[in-house]
Order: sequence, then structure tokens, then C-alpha cells
Amino acid sequence: MSLEEGAGKPLAHYAAWRRAGDFVFLSGIIPVNPQNGTLVRGFKDIPAEVRQLVGETGEFSTDARQGPILAQSWYVLESIRHTIEQAGGQMSDVFKLVQYFRNLDHFPCYSRVRKLFYDGQPPVSTVVQVSEMLPSAEVLIEVEATAWLPLPR
Repeated sequence: MSLEEGAGKPLAHYAAWRRAGDFVFLSGIIPVNPQNGTLVRGFKDIPAEVRQLVGETGEFSTDARQGPILAQSWYVLESIRHTIEQAGGQMSDVFKLVQYFRNLDHFPCYSRVRKLFYDGQPPVSTVVQVSEMLPSAEVLIEVEATAWLPLPR
């Protein structure tokens, strides 16, 4: 799935991100490509060169259980990275994440993937379990991001 085709674009009639002074607020990002409506369901839906990096083991039972959340976590965080770069920043400018999970047991897998995007100081975070997310029950995670990008003076 090509991230560049859809990253930073909204799925409906809302802004993917909005600047308010020196702050940039990103709408919640889910693991769906807005260009073609493709939902990330597992490792096969993310680039081959990323799969082992995020945790693909090659063991069917492990990958079937952890693959969906690991692949969705990577896609969402990579979409945030791409979107914040479109706004003129980088991941280190993102200082707050609000993470919504359908199952809080998925947080440790997500946390491992998040470390790939924040090797230094992690952002402040809020983690919430929700009963369901749009557009379907297959969406396991949604993440909102806030960045500080000072306007040129």
C-alpha cells in the first residue's frame, strides 16, 4: 500500500490538520488509505522492508495475532510523520499523542512500534480504550497528534 497516495488527506469532509498559531493539530488518523479506502489488515498491507522491523516473525500463529495491530500501528504513525512533514515539521515536533484502542492489550505492540518513530524523548501520551471506531470493527487504533511548529518571525 502506497502511503504517499493518501497520507495527510482526510477520509471525509474535515481537515486532516490545522494550524493555530505555533501549534499544528492533526485529526485522528486511522489505518485506512483515504485515496482508495484500503484498510490495513496485517503485514501484507505494509511495505515488505518494514514488516520485520515492526515485528513480523514468519510464524503464522504469532503474525496472525499480532500482525494487525503492529501493521496498523506502523501505518498510523507513518501517516502522522508524513502529515506533519507536509505541515513543515518532523516527528520530533509532535509533543502529544492521544491513542485510542479497541483493546488495551494492543498497547504493548503499539508501544514497540512507536519507539521506531521516537528514539529519543517520547511525546506525552493519553491512552483510551473505545468500543468501536469508524469505518469498521477492523480498525484497532486511531491516533491524534499535536505538534509545536513556530511560525517564522
